[in-house]
Amino acid sequence: MQICTKCVMDSTAEEITFDAQGVCSFCRHFEEKVRPYWHPGTQESLAQLENLVAKIKCSQRSSEYDAIIGLSGGVDSSYLACWAVKSAGLRLLAVHVDGGWNSELAVQNIEQIVKKLNIDLHTYVVNWQAMKEVQLAFFKAGVANQDTPQDHAFSSALYRFAVDSKIKYILSGSNIATESCLPVSWGHNAGDVDQILDICRTYKAQCVNKFPLESFFGRCIYFPYIRKMEVVTPLNYLDYSKEEAIQTLEKELGWKYYGGKHYESRFTRFFQSYWLPKKFGFDKRKAHFSSLILSGQMTRDLALEELQKPSFDQSSIESDIEYVAKKLGISKQEFLKLMEEPNRIYKDFRNNDWKRRYLLKPFNCASTALREPQRVFGWLGIKKTSCGAKK
Repeated sequence: MQICTKCVMDSTAEEITFDAQGVCSFCRHFEEKVRPYWHPGTQESLAQLENLVAKIKCSQRSSEYDAIIGLSGGVDSSYLACWAVKSAGLRLLAVHVDGGWNSELAVQNIEQIVKKLNIDLHTYVVNWQAMKEVQLAFFKAGVANQDTPQDHAFSSALYRFAVDSKIKYILSGSNIATESCLPVSWGHNAGDVDQILDICRTYKAQCVNKFPLESFFGRCIYFPYIRKMEVVTPLNYLDYSKEEAIQTLEKELGWKYYGGKHYESRFTRFFQSYWLPKKFGFDKRKAHFSSLILSGQMTRDLALEELQKPSFDQSSIESDIEYVAKKLGISKQEFLKLMEEPNRIYKDFRNNDWKRRYLLKPFNCASTALREPQRVFGWLGIKKTSCGAKK
């Protein structure tokens, strides 16, 4: 086992490589491909964000809302909602997707946010029988990303609400500061509906027709190119600090911290802290801490110290296993047996890799050419005169 000398990523990430100084490929990618173009909190970055907000308001001026936001009760989405209303003056529609695993604290946080910010909230409740069957099928499949059913349902519902409300802009709490290290080998794209359907067929999830699925065409072509919807990430323009965000939320909104990244879902807490490390040896804290190290929000020594602690609560793990098994409709013994089954990867099932490679990439190139015709002229060897006539 080799660990990076700069962050805390190690060789449990299959794609990782190390240079002669022991620095990992995640750090090198960040320093070479991200940091030179990412200047959060600078005058230039804030000006770009101001222009983006003005563009959103202008585009949505005849609509009831400027943007839609998925509200989970977690740090990133909660802080983004607070900024969008208080600092940017955006008219938000908040959507919460209840997949059946909300912690009580997450529900309380959401109630506080919409009340204090005075924003409209729509809650979409996923059919529990469908969610249960799809999640159980994923456990039987033995793939790494057990959060796929939740994540897919959340994004699908968000797009549907955006379409119904005639909203073009989706605010996302995704950010470089806390999420720059995400090993591909530790999971798979949650938007891959081909994989979801194949796993459900294989393991007899018969209620999948009641599950909020979104097709490859809808997610990758219809929404972004035909309806021209945009996912924007304002936190990448701000000098976003996780600790400062928590303090702001606690002070201004009465929000309470739940103990870990994405732990607002009881399922995600169990999956990331116990099932994933125990079955696959993947400790997502390493990726989270490494991201904070690269953005200057955590020291490597502190990260190593935190990693010495168990990823899960030893005193409550037995009751957590029983809770998850009971929710899924199987016994604790049956669930533990699933953990002992061979590990599998997403490529063991049908997936949409070929669609992304052979369908989406050419479509992206064509779309870019339409938006930036000068590239087409360059490809064809055509030059434009100062008055716009082609030679």
